[in-house]
Amino acid sequence: MDRSAPLFTPVLIVGCIIIMVSFAVRASFGVFQIPIAEEFGWLRSEFSLAIAIQNLAWGIGQPIFGAIAEKIGDRKAIIMGAIVYAAGLVLSAASTTPFEMQSYEWLVGFGIAGTGFGVVLAVVGRASSDENRSMSLAIVTAAGSAGQIFGAPTAEWMLSFLPWQTIFLLFAGVVLALIALLPLMRAPEAASKAELEESMGTILKKAFKDPSYTLIFLGFFSCGYQLAFVTAHFPAFVTEMCGPILPGGALHSIGITTTSALGAAAISLIGAANVGGTLLAGYLGKRYSKKYLLAAIYTGRTIAAAAFILFPITPLSVIIFSVAMGSLWLATVPLTSGLVAHIYGLRYMGTLYGIVFFSHQLGSFLGVWLGGRMYDAYGDYTLVWWIGVGVGAFSAIVHLPVKERPLRTAAAAPAAA
Repeated sequence: MDRSAPLFTPVLIVGCIIIMVSFAVRASFGVFQIPIAEEFGWLRSEFSLAIAIQNLAWGIGQPIFGAIAEKIGDRKAIIMGAIVYAAGLVLSAASTTPFEMQSYEWLVGFGIAGTGFGVVLAVVGRASSDENRSMSLAIVTAAGSAGQIFGAPTAEWMLSFLPWQTIFLLFAGVVLALIALLPLMRAPEAASKAELEESMGTILKKAFKDPSYTLIFLGFFSCGYQLAFVTAHFPAFVTEMCGPILPGGALHSIGITTTSALGAAAISLIGAANVGGTLLAGYLGKRYSKKYLLAAIYTGRTIAAAAFILFPITPLSVIIFSVAMGSLWLATVPLTSGLVAHIYGLRYMGTLYGIVFFSHQLGSFLGVWLGGRMYDAYGDYTLVWWIGVGVGAFSAIVHLPVKERPLRTAAAAPAAA
C-alpha cells in the first residue's frame, strides 16, 4: 500500500522540471538590475519596484491559480500560467520606461503563480502517498533551488554577449516549452463541482476562523521579505559593498574575478546549499513538529543575517553567508505547505496554501521595493537589512503557538475535555 508506493512518479518529475525552469528565470532578475538601470538611467528604486510588483502579482495570483487548478484541472492552469509568463517576458523585453517595465511585471508575476509552488505543490501533494508526501514536497521545492543555481549565472554569462532584451525573449521560449511536458502530468481527478463549491466554502470559513491559520499567514511574511530582497538586491549589494577579490586567490583561480561575478555566484551558491537544506527539512518534517522546525529555521536566518551585516563584508563572508542562508532558504516551503495540508486537508491545499503564500509575497514586495527605495535615500542597504533581521525574529516567535493537529481533531478536543 502506501509503504510500497514509489517516491518518484511522473507527476513529481514533471513538477520538478516546471518549478526548476520557472524559478531559474525568476531568480535571474536581480542580475539585470544594474545593466537595465545603466542603459536607461533609471533609479535603483524604479527597477526594484518592477521586481516588487512581480512578487506582489505572484502572491495575488497564487490563490487564484490554486482555485483555477481545483476547478478546471492542474494542467490547464499551468498552461495558462506559462502563456501569461511568456507574454510578460516578451513585453518586458520591449520596455523603455520604468512604467512599462512595472506594468508588464504584473503578467510575469501571474505567470510565476501559474507555474509555481501553489499549483505544483498541490498536485504533487495529492499524487503522493502519506508516507512520501513530506519528502515529495521537499524534492519539488529543492528543484526550485536547482533552477536558482543555474538561473542567475546563466543570465550573467549571456549578458556578456547578448543584450538583456534578447535574453528575455529566449527565457519566454523556454517557459512556453514546458507545456510539452504536461501530458506526462496525470493528476488525480478533481471533486465534482457541487462537492467542490460546498467543501471549499466550508473549509475556507474554518481556516479563517482558526488562529493557527492567521499565525501561519503572518509567519510566512518574513520568509518572502528575506528571500525576495536577497534575490533582487544581493548581487548589487555584493558588487558595491564587498571587499575586492584578490588575484591569485581561490575565487580568482576559478574565474570569479569581480564582485559582480561573485554576486551572481552567491545567488547560485544559495540555491546549491538550499537543495540539501530543503531535502533535510522534508525528511525532518515527517518525523518532528513542523512548527518548531519552522521556528528554528527563522531563528537561524535571523542569526545569519545579523552576523553578516555586523562584520566586514569580504568575499569569504559572502560565501559563508550564502551557504548558511541557502541551507535555510526554501526549507520553510515544504514545512509550511505540509503544515497547511496536515491541519486543513489535501483537497483545497492549493487555495489554502495560496492564501498563506500571499503573505509571503506581500513580504517579497516590501523587501524588494524597500531595498531600492532605501538605497536611493541612504546610498546603501544597511537599514533595510536590519528590518529583515527584525521580521525574521518575529516569524520565529509567531509559529510557536500554532496548534499542529488536524482541524477536526482540534475542534473536537475541547468537547472531549
